[in-house]
Amino acid sequence: MPNHAKPTETKKLKRAKYERELHRLQVKLCRLQEWVRYKGLRVIIVFEGRDAAGKGGTIKALTERVSPRVFRLVALPAPSDREKTQLYIQRYMQHFPAAGEVVVFDRSWYNRAGVEYVMGFCSKQQHQRFLELCPAIEQHLIDSGIQLIKIWLEVSDKEQKRRFEARLADPLRQWKLSPMDLPSRERWFDYSRARDLMLKATDTRHAPWYILRSDDKKRARLNCLRHILDQIPYKKAPRQEVRIPKRSMKGAYDDQAVLKGRKFVPERY
Repeated sequence: MPNHAKPTETKKLKRAKYERELHRLQVKLCRLQEWVRYKGLRVIIVFEGRDAAGKGGTIKALTERVSPRVFRLVALPAPSDREKTQLYIQRYMQHFPAAGEVVVFDRSWYNRAGVEYVMGFCSKQQHQRFLELCPAIEQHLIDSGIQLIKIWLEVSDKEQKRRFEARLADPLRQWKLSPMDLPSRERWFDYSRARDLMLKATDTRHAPWYILRSDDKKRARLNCLRHILDQIPYKKAPRQEVRIPKRSMKGAYDDQAVLKGRKFVPERY
């Protein structure tokens, strides 16, 4: 596929077409998860990007039709006082996949390359040390048999501003405005420079970054799912035939009558 340095102008994807293609890709993801379980694969998918870049919706599209026992979502809160005294990557390693698992990180150890660095939650020395060590740590993960897929969602300045304004006006989305979101608008170029430093240090041959244009959310979600399917080769896994057993009549009784007099949720719809 071509690697576009600049976003291309395209018409918005119609919802019906989007939903058809999303369903098709999600069916493939269900087949992929069976292969992951069958072969005992270990996969990590890292999602990073600016605030309001569309990580949440993209991750939902990826995980909403597969088993949470196979596709495990990890979205860690701010570190506790105890975690702050640990090795930096220690709190992430405990969530790494066992055989037959895909772990999806909604933000990851790359917090140190982004929000921690820009907002002053780590020192310049800690930031530099992270960028130096990260490629070697990721090489160790890959050498141990883990497949690592890193995706950076790139949203434009204009679109991020529009999404923030939409969140302010919508009570269903106001919860998405965290204390870190609004300062990120003011520090757009600080985040851009942090991104550039991160890509320069950690976009390696063994663990490359894939940049996903996300101004068009629907196209971004479809492109992301298709990319992940392309990154993990899979085949149809053998599956035991499942049959629904007949209901046994042994010990039969009127199991609905005994509920009479119990409290029920009012049927208002």
